[in-house]
Amino acid sequence: MISEADLQELLDYQPDKPVVSIYLNMDPTEGNADVYKLRLRSMLKDIDLLEDVAAVMRYFDHEHSWSGRSVAVFSCAAQNFLRTYPLAVPVRSRVRVNDRPFVKPLADLLDSYGGYGVVLVDKQGARLFSFHLGELREQEGLMGESVRHTKRGGGSQAPGRRGGTAGQTDYVEEVTDRNIKDAVEFSTRFFAENNVRRVLIGGTEDNVALFRSQLPKAWQSLVVGSFPISMVATHSEVLEKALQVGMEVEERREAQLVSAVVTGAAKNKGGVVGLENTLKAVHDGRLLTLIYRDGYREQGFRCTGCGYLSAAPFDTCSFCGGKSEKITDAVEYAVRKVMKEGGDVEVLRVDQAVNEFGHIGGLLRY
Repeated sequence: MISEADLQELLDYQPDKPVVSIYLNMDPTEGNADVYKLRLRSMLKDIDLLEDVAAVMRYFDHEHSWSGRSVAVFSCAAQNFLRTYPLAVPVRSRVRVNDRPFVKPLADLLDSYGGYGVVLVDKQGARLFSFHLGELREQEGLMGESVRHTKRGGGSQAPGRRGGTAGQTDYVEEVTDRNIKDAVEFSTRFFAENNVRRVLIGGTEDNVALFRSQLPKAWQSLVVGSFPISMVATHSEVLEKALQVGMEVEERREAQLVSAVVTGAAKNKGGVVGLENTLKAVHDGRLLTLIYRDGYREQGFRCTGCGYLSAAPFDTCSFCGGKSEKITDAVEYAVRKVMKEGGDVEVLRVDQAVNEFGHIGGLLRY
């Protein structure tokens, strides 16, 4: 699994030698290790960096466990650099040779599967899970005071009187309220410690509503959905349900983001669309959220001095006077710059049919 520190290392790594980046899908329904090795050799057959190819194959022959759904490998043999990251979620197989690691697929994975916090809640306690890139990272539980319900209907025989007492009802509500508050405090601490950036709540409709009403507003804003599930569900059941609900929510959120970008661009305030406008916003540091369609790739031009990116060719950089060079994937460079500066990257996996958006755009900081 790749961590935030690992990703930052890849973003910062800029050697003066080529880097080979490999993403290999290892869906267990499509074959075994021999099938994957054959696919890998086919992917590498046109790569003329023999030391890198040898280093990669040594890793797969002697070190790789062949577990998980995919793997990302980055090699710069000239500088003795080799990083390998088995992944629990699938990626599309591909290989790239560039002057730095190819991180665009990782942006897609982090957007779709990164930083989930899941809380299962009832009137007595909570179970907490942290999922990152399809793997369970942490799990904790909290049990509060038992809620003892009083049987109703057996009270006074006087006409017009019903069983049960107000005191007994108040007791149930007080214990429930106390347990929910403890669960909220426990959960927010857990979410903060695990760098959770989106929250899912599991349980009955009433318990979910009780829990959510007690959450601080800052955490309420990170709640992306809820779902019914048993408090004794297995880890795999929780993960499967969380990812299913999370992806459904993500599709709706993507549609809203794209509409906001298009509206902002039309008003010339808050949004940009199109490759050239987006690249300029990236260079100016104005892009808050970069949004592009999955698989979108476009050549561009980069200043060798200040790194200015453009979709159109230029001889001399208007910012620093440096020379330009042609690059095969301007979108990849934009993704790297936005991620390195702490911005968000949203990858549209489902076709969001919004007029005037095209393939790429973004929300602006100002």
